[in-house]
Amino acid sequence: MKLDDIRKLHQKKYRTLHQKYLVEGEHLVLELERACATQPALKESELYVTEQHQDWPAPFRKHLISNKAMAQMSDTKTPQGLIAVVPMLQIQATPDSAQTQKAIYLHEIQDPGNLGTIIRTLGWFGGFRLLLSPNSVDPFNPKVVRSSMGAIFHVPIELDVDLMSLPHRFRNIATLDMAGEQMGHPSFRGCDCYVFGNEARGVPREALEAIDPHTFTITGCGAIESLNLATAVNMAAYEVNRL
Repeated sequence: MKLDDIRKLHQKKYRTLHQKYLVEGEHLVLELERACATQPALKESELYVTEQHQDWPAPFRKHLISNKAMAQMSDTKTPQGLIAVVPMLQIQATPDSAQTQKAIYLHEIQDPGNLGTIIRTLGWFGGFRLLLSPNSVDPFNPKVVRSSMGAIFHVPIELDVDLMSLPHRFRNIATLDMAGEQMGHPSFRGCDCYVFGNEARGVPREALEAIDPHTFTITGCGAIESLNLATAVNMAAYEVNRL
């Protein structure tokens, strides 16, 4: 790609157009290289480096660029001298009969830090597929990619998944509600899809009624009204995997 086109990948419309996104810094590039072992499509990535990293051994094409060009491409105040252009992997919806992963569905999540943290948690536990509703923050936003700490290469992500499609794909759908059953109940782990709402608004009540999920709650002392979205998803992922 031309450098001008690479700079444009900081904008969602160009990421969508080219089906590519940016990964910056030593840690994320190393995670990308590790992921190539299990996802060969990632070997189509291209690495751009400054002179200090010209000997960096990469399993994909490498280009040497100037410090000035790197600064123009970078999304950080202090560029580390490595930026990879990574293809977006094409993830297909999986019918219930072939489902081998639990699904986490996020309805109109807006905060990049929350989404990156959630992806990192799902990558840690493994065995999860992430479904994002329309009007959610772009998971390939540089802030999301950075906060995922490389987990974005390991978690299958479906975009623009309509909430009403869930009952056609999953037999047992769960969501959190203050009046629900305790999350520690064995039936929580038996669900196939776990629905979480927008940070401020949650999931519209009428939409929840339409998909008719099982409701569960995370018990607290009652001193505050709610948990951070990423925290709630993290606790749910832990509970699903608890022996």
